[in-house]
Amino acid sequence: MNRPPNPGAAPVEVGERLAKRVAALRGCSRAEAERLIEGGWVRVDGVVVEQPQHRVRDERIEIDPNAQAAALRPMTLLLHRSAAAAAAPPAAADRWDADPSRERLLRRHLQALQAPLSLPPACSGLVVWTQDAAVARRLMEDATLLEQEFQLDVAGPVSPVQRAALQQALPGGKASVGSSQADRTRLRVVGKGAQAPAVLLDASARAGLAILALKRLRIGRIALGPLPEGRWRFLRPFERF
Repeated sequence: MNRPPNPGAAPVEVGERLAKRVAALRGCSRAEAERLIEGGWVRVDGVVVEQPQHRVRDERIEIDPNAQAAALRPMTLLLHRSAAAAAAPPAAADRWDADPSRERLLRRHLQALQAPLSLPPACSGLVVWTQDAAVARRLMEDATLLEQEFQLDVAGPVSPVQRAALQQALPGGKASVGSSQADRTRLRVVGKGAQAPAVLLDASARAGLAILALKRLRIGRIALGPLPEGRWRFLRPFERF
């Protein structure tokens, strides 16, 4: 008697894991094969596949002759966030075309990212997204030592008393007028602390300043530079906050 199919049965997996096939072709361990795949060195029918568990049958498997099975190092991304953007990790499509790192972009680079020094909503500028625990620790634990530089636009003129209030609100605070017009003043403000952006916004409001925009230009020794708004780049190995 024919039994009806069991709707709860697990689907039968077809083919074999890509890591197993690569290990056989390369003559290496399964662990090394997984590192090769995750490193973007393996193509299946001409398309890079970065998932070791991907299943293959009779597809053409190519291993880059320059492939290196070294473990992937954790990456740090520098994003120029726009004021209208949500506080979300960077997307692959938003990488800066002129990224000077020349790093190969892998799926793994956009996973498990955290932003140690986030920006309040409606603020723009430099945001750091990182997989590196050492970088995250540096930005959080040493926040009282790291300068952050901001560009603050407010409506109307700024009095010496108001400027002094901004300086006093932040540890190591310094405020200078970058440009001034009848209806708008642009300030450069430097201060320390993990909550520096929020503190600066609060201090500006308490000083009677109408905030038009707040943009972070620098964290420690890392500046926003020419990175276009909405784009990101990799932090290069020699760059330090």
